[in-house]
Amino acid sequence: MIAHEEIRVPVTGGELAVLRWPARDPGAPVVLALHGITANALSWGPVARLLDGRVTLVAPDLRGRAGSSALPGPYGIAAHADDAAAVAAALAPGRVVLAGHSMGAFVAALAAVRHPDRFGPLLLVDGGIGFPAPTHLAPDELMTAVIGPAMDRLSMAFPDRAAYRSFWQAHPAFADAWSDEVDAYIQRDLTGDEPALRSTCRIEAVRTDGIGLFDEEVLTAVRKLPVPATLLWAQRGLMDEEQGLYDETRLAAADLGGTRVTPVAVRGVNHYTVLTGDAGGTEVARRLSNLAGV
Repeated sequence: MIAHEEIRVPVTGGELAVLRWPARDPGAPVVLALHGITANALSWGPVARLLDGRVTLVAPDLRGRAGSSALPGPYGIAAHADDAAAVAAALAPGRVVLAGHSMGAFVAALAAVRHPDRFGPLLLVDGGIGFPAPTHLAPDELMTAVIGPAMDRLSMAFPDRAAYRSFWQAHPAFADAWSDEVDAYIQRDLTGDEPALRSTCRIEAVRTDGIGLFDEEVLTAVRKLPVPATLLWAQRGLMDEEQGLYDETRLAAADLGGTRVTPVAVRGVNHYTVLTGDAGGTEVARRLSNLAGV
């Protein structure tokens, strides 16, 4: 397993924490990978292992999370897209392969539209294809409907790291898919001192980003992509339920004909394990290797 290093990249308002898994060949392609709304860069750890040094994988903690939690606003999908472009410019010559999971996929699509000179082909992992918000819901109600359980966690305190581990091990998505890599990923989220450890995620950032997923610029980004994109969609949902975020019917309703997006189903995985489990991670790593040409 190739170890990662943590570096800092200047962005508007301060510095972004970035994890970098270097390729064995210094001249290998670079892949920039973006995490989900309450996640952090280590969610890409399993994929980094499975890439096995064929590319250099770079994954930032997005503004308002983990090592980048101290970065001030403005938050929002566009801010993350511009931060991603700054990371690409700082760490890689030319255009890089861009990947994103969940909210990170929406950021990736918008980054490709806003900064076409920085990014090559895209891999969208269970995200990036949005649907208009229900008009009868207020912003806070919308957030509850989209990521209610995740928002609840952000205001909770935990007496120690073992308690946080137990909290996540009870999550249906991880019931049969726990690993040391998942543990490292969730532990990166904690800050503070015992007995009052809390998530590093800034609630203001998560709320702003969540509502921003329904902005017109974000929803239409996949229809304006200057490069091809592959959507890997998970068969199962956030709580390991049978209904995933996407299925054939929902993707047909999204009417991706005429776009540069190719949807591909990943069976037997949920919204989390499509990235953190071996089956999903292997498929993600294989696709990234192909896009990078290695």
